[in-house]
Amino acid sequence: MGVSKAVLGEPTIIEAMIQGGVQFIADSRIENIQKMKKAGISTRFVLLRTPLSQAESIVINVDISLNTEIETLKKLSHYAKAYNKSHEVIIMVELGDLREGVLPCDLSQFVEKTLSLPHIKIVGIGGNLACYGGVKPDNKNMHELSKLTDTLEKKFQIRLEIISGGNSANYKWFKSAGDIGRINNLRLGESILLGRETVNRKAIPGLHTRAFQIIAEVIESKKKPSLPYGKICQDAFGNIPDFQGRGIHQRAIVALGRQDIQMSGLKPDNKLEILGSSSDHIILDSNDHKLKVGDEVKFDLDYSGLLSAMTSPFIRKQFTDRKNRAAA
Repeated sequence: MGVSKAVLGEPTIIEAMIQGGVQFIADSRIENIQKMKKAGISTRFVLLRTPLSQAESIVINVDISLNTEIETLKKLSHYAKAYNKSHEVIIMVELGDLREGVLPCDLSQFVEKTLSLPHIKIVGIGGNLACYGGVKPDNKNMHELSKLTDTLEKKFQIRLEIISGGNSANYKWFKSAGDIGRINNLRLGESILLGRETVNRKAIPGLHTRAFQIIAEVIESKKKPSLPYGKICQDAFGNIPDFQGRGIHQRAIVALGRQDIQMSGLKPDNKLEILGSSSDHIILDSNDHKLKVGDEVKFDLDYSGLLSAMTSPFIRKQFTDRKNRAAA
């Protein structure tokens, strides 16, 4: 499954994912799926987050949804019956990360109740790790998911088609495991988009780690003191700033700020340093760079940077052909 949430379901990028061979597109927002369908994207859509209040829209727009609550499944069943559809679901299992999931001790009872609901079909089970709790995928928790699959199939005489082991954090486990058991599906976003696994953020061989860059315009370039002068109070975000004295330095300001992007997600050229930011400005120590007003500064992005940049309405998105890089 190619996960589209970090790029806001952008059809240009999703088409590239599909051309690359993903069998499903998964997103956590129904609005993104509606956007992709309206743009003519043809694939099987999976909803990663299933709010009770959106049950009708989910049945109409989504092929498979991930679920952990019987009340939500009852509502999905109600609307699936109303629209004379069969809605497919993957039951998420708690494997230790403590985000979403049915506890293994409750799983059989949960599946039994789900099987009793009309117009609902269980097509698989899944787990999620290294997201909220940072729990690493390993042979123990992955084999637990495989064992649970075998147990459910035997007890209820069903066949589970999709055993979804996790996300981009599973890459290292998948490549090194001698036996992957019943796991036959991963939900991959960051590893496809940014070319890195998410346990140690190491590059995946053969993938691009700079497929996305953000480009900002220089709006001021001057030599200034490195220490503010006057009485220091809270900044615009309620923090009391602390500065390092460096003497007079060449500084540049670019037209980008916290309203546009998650600042920690930006990686400037190694000769530039981000000194700080406000809602609308990033202040750079430009060192020996001869930056002039109107020049462009490029930043690489990590996942948080990509997510916030693609979500911001103030950042213009521009896409190049597949032989070159895509730039946000």
